[in-house]
Amino acid sequence: MPNTKSAIRRVRRVKKQTTVNRIRKSKYKTTIKKMEELLKSNQTDKAKDFFAKFQSVLMQVAKTGTINKRTAARKISKISKKIFKK
Repeated sequence: MPNTKSAIRRVRRVKKQTTVNRIRKSKYKTTIKKMEELLKSNQTDKAKDFFAKFQSVLMQVAKTGTINKRTAARKISKISKKIFKK
């Protein structure tokens, strides 16, 4: 249990941050799964259309620090190679 006033406030703040980070991580994972599903089913046209949204979501999550910026950049790079290799 936190003893000081600042520690009590910190516990409250961490709870809020945890819920927000959970939402962001879920959004991130869902977007990646959707993109991989599109690529698996050979729907490159839909994947190309979804790519802008995919990139946007990953950068939003990376910007807030939920995932590392380099991780987001690496995922975007790998997916773009798969989509635009032809």
